[in-house]
Amino acid sequence: MSWLKARYKLLVLPAVVSAIYIALFCLYCPLLEAIGYTTLLALISTVAISLFDCLSFVRRHRILKRLVDEEFSLDLLPDPGSLIESDYQKLLMRLDRDKKTLLSNSDTAMRDLEDYFTIWAHQIKTPISAMHLLLQSQEISENYLSAELFKIEQYVETVLSYVRLGSGINDFVIRKYDLDAILRQAVRKFSRIFILKKIRFNYSPPDLQVHTDEKWLQFVFEQLLSNALKYTKAGTISIYSTNNSVIIEDTGIGIAQEDLPRVFDKGYTGYNGREDKKATGIGLYLCREIIKKLGHTIAIESEVGVGTKVIIGFDTAGLAVE
Repeated sequence: MSWLKARYKLLVLPAVVSAIYIALFCLYCPLLEAIGYTTLLALISTVAISLFDCLSFVRRHRILKRLVDEEFSLDLLPDPGSLIESDYQKLLMRLDRDKKTLLSNSDTAMRDLEDYFTIWAHQIKTPISAMHLLLQSQEISENYLSAELFKIEQYVETVLSYVRLGSGINDFVIRKYDLDAILRQAVRKFSRIFILKKIRFNYSPPDLQVHTDEKWLQFVFEQLLSNALKYTKAGTISIYSTNNSVIIEDTGIGIAQEDLPRVFDKGYTGYNGREDKKATGIGLYLCREIIKKLGHTIAIESEVGVGTKVIIGFDTAGLAVE
């Protein structure tokens, strides 16, 4: 029945042509034997061709049904019997390639997430263990407890930002903000760490306003300050502005020149990260992705043993100087 539905147009055409042929034959050649013989030959040929086509149709249908019911593979598709079938198979191959690409990207993202959470779990264990030791000691320092608790808060904030950014959720709210106010909020969060580590801090308020998202830009500043404090054992961290840019500069251990081109790559930790076994290589990657979405720019200059300078540039089209 399915074959008849698929081929009825091809069967109607020869039937109509045969009827016309027989009618004309009867008018001009009244020999009934010739008419009957010709009609019989046409009928036999039509039945033979139709039977062959029907068997081929059934065979192809069974192959496709088996592919549907069992494990599907494009390699097992029958050879196309027409140009349309060939086009459909090319379409299926295109869809199959797209599906494999999506699955591969999804698997990669899942592996990256699992790797990050594994390292993150080890990261967060350190301040938790330190807090336990402090609580067990006879002299509990509130400052040190606060510092360890602050580390946990920073790790949690980083992982939440990583998940939000990776999920494609767009919660950016672009408005005009005073950069000095955003920077002061970020610096205020780290004030206790500056005191505990005895790091000098120089701050020149930027007289700039920019169209940005306050929450996400503050997160970037916090990540950069966290890195500066982490890799500066002693010395100075400075924040100042120049040429529509905000610069965060430290006198820390610096970054090797061979690592500079890849410091923003996801998961890349470089030499410093290999020394610090708990480094995730996520912080600067998040900074770059956020800055890119905000329409700003970010660059790093560094020299081993001298320090690091991070430059965040703001588009002058969205910038106004008070």
